[in-house]
Amino acid sequence: MKYRVLVLAAAMLALVACASKEKKAEKPAELVDIKNPSVRIEKLWGGSVGGGGKKLRLGLGLASEGNRLFAAGRDGDVAAFDLKSGKQVWRMDTKLVLSGGTGVGSGVVAVGSADGQVVAIGAEDGKERWRHEVKGEILSAPAVAEKEVIIRTVDGTLRGLSLADGTELWSAEQQIPRLTLRGTAAPVVARDIAISGFDNGRVLAVNVADGATVWDSPVSPSHGRTELERLNDIDGAVKVLGDDVFVAGFQGRAAMLALDSGQIWWTRDVSSYRGVDVDDDQVYISESGGDLVALKRRSGVEVWRADALKRRSLSAPAVVGDYVVVADLDGYVHWFDRITGSPAGRTKSGGARVTNAPLSAEGNLYLINDAGEILALHGSPVGARAAQSEAAPAATPAPGG
Repeated sequence: MKYRVLVLAAAMLALVACASKEKKAEKPAELVDIKNPSVRIEKLWGGSVGGGGKKLRLGLGLASEGNRLFAAGRDGDVAAFDLKSGKQVWRMDTKLVLSGGTGVGSGVVAVGSADGQVVAIGAEDGKERWRHEVKGEILSAPAVAEKEVIIRTVDGTLRGLSLADGTELWSAEQQIPRLTLRGTAAPVVARDIAISGFDNGRVLAVNVADGATVWDSPVSPSHGRTELERLNDIDGAVKVLGDDVFVAGFQGRAAMLALDSGQIWWTRDVSSYRGVDVDDDQVYISESGGDLVALKRRSGVEVWRADALKRRSLSAPAVVGDYVVVADLDGYVHWFDRITGSPAGRTKSGGARVTNAPLSAEGNLYLINDAGEILALHGSPVGARAAQSEAAPAATPAPGG
């Protein structure tokens, strides 16, 4: 397994070295003060599930269902919090080294471990329902369907487990290149289809009941003479909105696909090892170089590009109200105006990197950093943005705004 896994930081440094053997890796862009911020950022509450230590780039993100937020820490703790107050509802210790989570649905919270253990926990009471061992490290959150738990492992396998008892129902595989980035895309369930990107630049959709292939689309073909140049992993989760699927890959493409057939409607050359987010009019992508880019949802045409955060290892973006938000390697959380792409505000989430995508829920932003610290934030418009909001308080947001 270790021959095919490449830690992301090493890959990025190697790519820089290819440009010039004598040139040293450039430092992350220094942050400059935002003049006249258009958003007031309020901390609602904070919490923790622990698990700091080694910088392993684990897939331990947040999930919400109803009025609860679910989180998992590297040291084995899984916890539920009240979404509004931050009060801890329950906490349980799996006694595992967790590396993928949290997935939630059908009353179950699912997490995965570095040694292939999958644990299902009751979302209401925090009691373990079952655990099942699969072959392969789990580096992304499981997806929970009505009767299945979908797991993606680093060996290129997508598995369906019974929601009732964890029995393996089916598996589907993709051929994985010998050299890949460290990380895997979290599967997403939409209309009884499980969808996941893979390290070969393909997106696979299967039936959640039996694992039968619905479609298999080559979104990001590899290019280059060396294995390093041919890296084309899709490590971020796809985003499904209506009948469309949106995805972005490393050293590859961003694309819009049809949910029912996998037909590719448009592509755009882009490099991203994070996921995407989408609103009614635009697609937002955190590029691997640190630019935040907005594309027209229907055509893929670039609308704006924010380039002030180069080399700051941005998280996937999250759309929250009038803003699109990313976090970075130092734990800073950056808010941008969705219409113009201009910086709107910034706050600090703590001292640790934010690897996993922030979560937008109930008009607020929730994030967890690599030390297991959880933060709930709310952004309120100020200045001209506030005046615009007050002028039409009941209006539906304009496309892209």
